[in-house]
Amino acid sequence: MRPPGGSGRVILLNKPFGVICQFSESGGKPTLAGLVRVPRVYPAGRLDTDSEGLVVLTDRGPLQARIADPRAKLAKTYWVQVEGEARGEALEALSRGVLLNDGPTLPALARRIEAPLPERDPPIRFRKAIPTSWIELVLREGRNRQVRRMTAAVGLPTLRLFRARVGPWSTEGLDPGQWREASAADLEGNAMRNRVSPL
Repeated sequence: MRPPGGSGRVILLNKPFGVICQFSESGGKPTLAGLVRVPRVYPAGRLDTDSEGLVVLTDRGPLQARIADPRAKLAKTYWVQVEGEARGEALEALSRGVLLNDGPTLPALARRIEAPLPERDPPIRFRKAIPTSWIELVLREGRNRQVRRMTAAVGLPTLRLFRARVGPWSTEGLDPGQWREASAADLEGNAMRNRVSPL
């Protein structure tokens, strides 16, 4: 059933590792079609196959474009497990913005956090001599593999990447592979409440 006003369906999916962010068949590899059996919804923005977390799907083109368009500066929150110790200098550099090969990134919000997720299956690579740590990173732009390139630029290669929030929507209450329906009105109604606050 569509929400009142015909604003379109919004599906929130917690995409597991290894799932391709498309519905069309891809050489026998798992796709969104195996998880979301809802007709005529499409992802608003992509999430790499080796990344996990929130994918927003909708059946309305304008809404899809608004969510995915980097110019909308819709805040997206990532939990990133990195190789090495995430300390002050690296976090400050991420917060200021770093220079990538396609130009400098916008300022972000970056802080070190305790592990927010259980161990992944399959597990990440592990080296006894090199510690790992977790960063929460909030961006308002969306370049190709941006988070991975940003952490690499400050000497902290990404081992695991999980998108926890897109604007007003999050993966809260969703196990990997699960989805729920949300309201498109959240994008307007929660705009003020979901402004990124200092971490």
